[in-house]
Amino acid sequence: MSDLIIVAFPDEATAFAAGEALVLLQKKYLIEMEDVVVVTRDQDGKVKLNQSVNLVTGGAIGGGLWGTLIGLLFLNPIVGGAIGAGAGAIAGKFSDMGIDDDFLRDVGHSLDKGGAAVGVLVRKMTPDKVLAELEQFREKGRVIHTSLSHEAEAKLKKFLEQVPPLHMPHDQLGGGRK
Repeated sequence: MSDLIIVAFPDEATAFAAGEALVLLQKKYLIEMEDVVVVTRDQDGKVKLNQSVNLVTGGAIGGGLWGTLIGLLFLNPIVGGAIGAGAGAIAGKFSDMGIDDDFLRDVGHSLDKGGAAVGVLVRKMTPDKVLAELEQFREKGRVIHTSLSHEAEAKLKKFLEQVPPLHMPHDQLGGGRK
């Protein structure tokens, strides 16, 4: 079973850097992810999902290869490849793998304008090594949703969130204030 973790950051650059760091950790076999998405909200309030895998392009490539192979059987690989690429692109556009896009858009609308969040669907990980590798993001984010146990979520919050001084107002990351 996979765990969903969504962390808000004050700006796009930090969120994209965190997403890239997670991908590098996967290459080091410290984390296994099903999906990682950076959700951004611009100054006009428009939400954009930046998927880790472009399903349309992947579908077009896969469909093009299958279409070419089928076209070879019927002695017309160019037409077969074109038809396969088109069908693959359409299939990729309508398939939704990983984190639900509508849920991520809702998360995006809750972000501050100019803010961003990283959504990751984790199959398995080595938590202590992952947190050690993500030290550059300590106290720079805010956990806004997880499916982790209460204990694991508390540990993640302690790592990511800066504890505000008592009796002092502070900005709330991901509060959708603006």
